[in-house]
Amino acid sequence: MSHALTPEHSTTGSHAQAGSWKEHQTLGALAGKIWLPALITGVAGLVVAAGAAAFTGGLRQFLFAYLTAFMYVLSFTLGSMLFVLVQHLTRAGWGVVIRRMQELIASAVLPLSILFLPILVAVLMGNGEVYPWNNPAFVADHPLVQAKASYLNSGWFTVRAVAYFAIWIFITRFLLRNSLKQDQTPDPSITIKLEERSGPLIFLFALSCTFAAIDWMMSLAPEWYSTIFGVYYFAGSMVGSFALLNLLIILLQKPAGLLSPISVEHRHDTGKLMFGFTCFWAYIGFSQYMLIWYANIPEETLWFQARQNGGWEYVSLVLIFGHFFIPALLLLRRQFKRSKSQLAFVSVWLLVMHYVDLYWLIYPQFAPSPVFGLVEIGALVGLVGLFVAALVKAAGQHSLLPLNDPRLDESLKFHNI
Repeated sequence: MSHALTPEHSTTGSHAQAGSWKEHQTLGALAGKIWLPALITGVAGLVVAAGAAAFTGGLRQFLFAYLTAFMYVLSFTLGSMLFVLVQHLTRAGWGVVIRRMQELIASAVLPLSILFLPILVAVLMGNGEVYPWNNPAFVADHPLVQAKASYLNSGWFTVRAVAYFAIWIFITRFLLRNSLKQDQTPDPSITIKLEERSGPLIFLFALSCTFAAIDWMMSLAPEWYSTIFGVYYFAGSMVGSFALLNLLIILLQKPAGLLSPISVEHRHDTGKLMFGFTCFWAYIGFSQYMLIWYANIPEETLWFQARQNGGWEYVSLVLIFGHFFIPALLLLRRQFKRSKSQLAFVSVWLLVMHYVDLYWLIYPQFAPSPVFGLVEIGALVGLVGLFVAALVKAAGQHSLLPLNDPRLDESLKFHNI
């Protein structure tokens, strides 16, 4: 049960337990073996995507593929960031041993801010390659878009993008910096500060995540709107971040022999959270569709009509069954949450489905029928490779597990009923 800490709270027992695995908690030489190949793969993927785009859909296709892959890797950092904040806000003890992994994943938002530049430059060029509202000719022919011009313009878009990344970088630096400080001392005042400030930071996170989803994805169809679009992206981000977390834990435990304090009980709970957010994603997705389709307002239903024709209806069916029914039915079973191999399978499955979901959100604005080739594969491999390189670089510099957290002992003893 969660409880408040006091400055007198002792962590001696936790610190003693931490000592037995202290020397086994960093990537060490493994970081160097992963970082450079990941970086090379990332750069090569983007080069392949750009080269293939030159012979197919040009700059516009490359930017759409890049945006889809970017929103995919960004979702991992945002989902992890929120869960760390929630853990502090609720004073959760069970997840202390997994929290550092999420802090490190969230810290990748800093290099991702640099990787957003191609999208930002395309917007500042004002040619409407990605966002129709950035094309003066399109705006002139669409009164609804004209009415949104005070919000949808390149200058204001840039200011908001800078603000979003500034908020996210501040949050991740605050969380990781103080978490690392806690490694050096058993003084619980550091954890108390994290708990006290998580509430306001969650508010900032919610606003920035919602408007980022609106700006970067929903505005691809500037006449359309959904009041829960940001929540839909958030739900998918949570599914993706837990799938990535589960996969990383299993990969680091089995071949590398790391993260030994993370037990089957912790993986069981992260599996339950992955199941819960899979159901939440389906609930938000159905709610969005049902309310818009039932209201039957042309400006709103056109967005779904584009995803029910031209081959996109098959992608929609893949999401219904692949992103909800199949993983939900599998994760209902206790065995799938406690077995490493089975949890890894479902995690990989959901990582694939999460990309398909973002592809379904973004790509119908590029083509009336599904398009998937070297451009899309190259952009995905490129962004994932660079994301992995950034993550490994951060993980190689820091401990993969906390050392002096006041609730470490509670986490080490955690057991599901």
